[in-house]
Amino acid sequence: MFRPAKDWHALSPLPNLTLSTVAGRRPYRSLSLWLRASPICLTSRSDGLMEKRGRVAVVVLGDIGRSPRMQYHALSLAQQAHLEVDIVANGGSDPHMAVKENQSIHLHKMTSVNLQGLSKLSSPVALLLKAAMQFIILVWFLCFKIPRPDVFVVQNPPSVPTLAAVKLSSWLRRSPFVIDWHNFGYTLLGLSHGRGHVIVKIYHWFEKYFGRMADGSLCVTKAMQHELAQNWGIKATVLYDQPPEFFHPASLEEKHELFHRLENSICHPNGIRDCVTAAQRGPDSGAAIHGLDQSSNTLFSTQIGNDIFLKANRPALVVSSTSWTPDEDFGILLEAAVMYDRRVAAALSEDDSVEEKIWMDINNGKQYLYPRLLFIITGKGPERRKYEEQIKKLNLRRVAFRTMWLSAEDYPILLGSADLGVSLHTSSSGLDLPMKVVDMFGCGLPVCAVSFSCITELVEVEKNGLLFSTSSELADEFMMLFKGFPEKCDTLNSLRDGALATASSARWSTEWEMHALPLISEVISRKQ
Repeated sequence: MFRPAKDWHALSPLPNLTLSTVAGRRPYRSLSLWLRASPICLTSRSDGLMEKRGRVAVVVLGDIGRSPRMQYHALSLAQQAHLEVDIVANGGSDPHMAVKENQSIHLHKMTSVNLQGLSKLSSPVALLLKAAMQFIILVWFLCFKIPRPDVFVVQNPPSVPTLAAVKLSSWLRRSPFVIDWHNFGYTLLGLSHGRGHVIVKIYHWFEKYFGRMADGSLCVTKAMQHELAQNWGIKATVLYDQPPEFFHPASLEEKHELFHRLENSICHPNGIRDCVTAAQRGPDSGAAIHGLDQSSNTLFSTQIGNDIFLKANRPALVVSSTSWTPDEDFGILLEAAVMYDRRVAAALSEDDSVEEKIWMDINNGKQYLYPRLLFIITGKGPERRKYEEQIKKLNLRRVAFRTMWLSAEDYPILLGSADLGVSLHTSSSGLDLPMKVVDMFGCGLPVCAVSFSCITELVEVEKNGLLFSTSSELADEFMMLFKGFPEKCDTLNSLRDGALATASSARWSTEWEMHALPLISEVISRKQ
């Protein structure tokens, strides 16, 4: 029997598990199979009434709004396993609305430790003090602020001090813990210090030592599973990232509404003059042409009555999501954009004096063989300001950049409205995969991704995307994919079909039920 915490509440009547589906997911095969597979679901008294629900603590030493995989874990634990879920994480960005509105998910926000007050100390001392403070705060929340869980599920990285704090809490509360390996923390630290630095070596030892103490492990690729088994002595179950159901191709209505919400950010950014701000009103977009209010038109779409149309001379929308960290070389994308701009000018035999004429022609509805490209770059991170300054210095005719942070609800719609996704993720370890690509495939968005060791576990060349190693190769792909846009770009349309096929083959709920649920169930049953 589980040991219920004093403040646990009684569970509502048992749902029909044999026939029920959760949020449109496939039904469980049978009640008996479910109960055998999941001892964490519930316990019953001899009179047949339910005694309590199981409970799981999801631990993230970071911004929960920027940890989508852990949000999906929480949703699956609550919706598919019917458990109470406590998320212990730092504040910052809001999680998805589905997380906030689920009454079985309880968010506990920790105070972030800021190093600014320790700036006068040496870097190693400051990092040690920060880790000690984080350790105390994390143990306090896990041992005293939340009810006793049946299992902890913790994100790694960061490893220090997370794994030690969870291990201590696991021992004190007699609850097992499962690590979800997203990457290796020591490899991320090595980006700034170098793999041979003593701090990186200590971090590596720490991560390996406490990683072996886990009662179970999940990881994101087969390559990482092999590394953990061969060199760490850790048996891990592969749980590939898969898009949840709210990542899907956007309808025309969703696109039009999103473009309205982003109108000021896209068409009226302060101090920027480019091919979007100077040529945003084509003849099919002016209110006077159709006798419509300006609110019925966007850079990409026009609404006449109840009908919505995408404009023929709209820019091609290219989306990239980034954490603005050293493991993503954003300079490759900037160089590729410059090369695209110059190569199009050369292909159309244009000289340097025709910039204003091009924008005027676009304003009058002219279509060119190669379209304008609008790059929307989403995300937060330390190198964002540096690259924004570089973007301001570019003088491009057919390329524009916008950087922004979108809500968890608008981000899937943006992906579902775009024409191409770009991933610059190279992986500090070479063993993890970019979740942004998974989300893009979920929206039927083909991807150009930078090539590294295990990316082919996700991107199938010429089926759902393309790979590149240099900015010149990426520029070549832009030229090939967007020639004849929007009607005569067969290769781009073929890749879109492949991305949709990839998304339809598996969804998060299915993968989670097949791989994560049995592992978590087994870990709990061993501790009973």
